Amino acid sequence: MKHIHYLIFTTCLLLLAACDKEEPDYIIGPTTPTSSTDATNANSPTAVAPWLGKYVTRLEVPRLKAGNHFVAHSSKEGKDSVMAYCLEYDAAQGHSRWVAFRFDSKTRSKVTGRQDSFRDDPYLPTDCHIGSGGFGGGYDRGHICASADRLYSASANDLTFFMSNMSPQRSRFNQDYWPIYEQQVQSWGRSAAFADTLYVVKGGTIGTGQVLQYLSRPNGKRVAVPKYYYMALLKVKSKTYSAIAFFMEHKDYGGTQGTAEELRQHAISIDELEERTGIDFFPNLPAAVETAVEKDYFFSNWGL
Repeated sequence: MKHIHYLIFTTCLLLLAACDKEEPDYIIGPTTPTSSTDATNANSPTAVAPWLGKYVTRLEVPRLKAGNHFVAHSSKEGKDSVMAYCLEYDAAQGHSRWVAFRFDSKTRSKVTGRQDSFRDDPYLPTDCHIGSGGFGGGYDRGHICASADRLYSASANDLTFFMSNMSPQRSRFNQDYWPIYEQQVQSWGRSAAFADTLYVVKGGTIGTGQVLQYLSRPNGKRVAVPKYYYMALLKVKSKTYSAIAFFMEHKDYGGTQGTAEELRQHAISIDELEERTGIDFFPNLPAAVETAVEKDYFFSNWGL
């Protein structure tokens, strides 16, 4: 398939607050963007609390669904604040709808280790808390934004242990198979030669017909067990965007070693992932650009 390249202008969607020292988004489009950077389905900053408005327009953030809780977790890095990840939480399902973050020059480094500090998310209402204990029944507390995704500081890594970022994953899937994809994403994200910025959205399906079962918690809450897991990736390198998605069944895959061929078997376009999950990924891109980069994927752009 023919490669299509797009000119990218490093223009912020919104000015971040003075305390937030984060890299600007790469915006493809006119040098002077019109309202919502020409993205007709972009998230509106006024749809959430004022202190969260600057986060919902970031390129990694999917289209928000009314009625869910949007949460952004930032770590203090010296005098600055850097967003570790954000998520949309569905209280009825006891599970996040998606978790989004990015690898860039501020977040790709590895300077710390795993904190193992499981706890409820203090940014969610208490009626969304499910307790920090294990899920039992052969299910692990599986990270969505992995502990190893956020190693640029101990405080950032600590944030990944909120239960809002956990999903009940079959032990063998969590320990043997899902990490194959996590490690590949981390390899891509930490390589400045591969991507200037890598935007990542990960999650488990919780829509109708896409839940295996529900697990009961000691406090009476219930948690959906996803039937599938996915990743949506958007990379920027040398003023060119590329996108790809992965979608896989939640099961024990046995002794699979995670070869490039195996990775390719679960690869789909962002458009197809949107059809399967009902989630609008990367809506903050200009509409024409979003359409172009989401319809196809090219293994050569990802070294697969």
